[in-house]
Amino acid sequence: QVQLVESGGGLVQAGGSLRLSCAASGFAFGGYSMGWFRQAPGQAREFVAAIRWSDAITYYKDSVKGRFTISRDNTKNTVYLQMNSLKPEDTAVYYCARKMGDYSDFRDLNKYDSWGQGTQVTVSS
Repeated sequence: QVQLVESGGGLVQAGGSLRLSCAASGFAFGGYSMGWFRQAPGQAREFVAAIRWSDAITYYKDSVKGRFTISRDNTKNTVYLQMNSLKPEDTAVYYCARKMGDYSDFRDLNKYDSWGQGTQVTVSS
């Protein structure tokens, strides 16, 4: 059974930092691209960042470029999202997801087939 478990969310002040972790199990983690998405109250889920399985090439939502960094440690079956210079508009539930096994659009949530339960990130002004 594929399982993705996010952790590291919490309440921070604007300008602060958080590091999210996603622990993966039940599949060959190193052979899959991974992504982070977020969903704010009343909003649709949106792409945040992704990292490819084969070469670690990364993709980011424009508004988080330069502030967020996605990385992975295949020896630990874990993908991370380092979030710096947080803004109130970053407040959302953050989800880890497994990319389907192709090279289609990494920014499209419909191209992901497994999801974690989410972790809440709240940024106060």
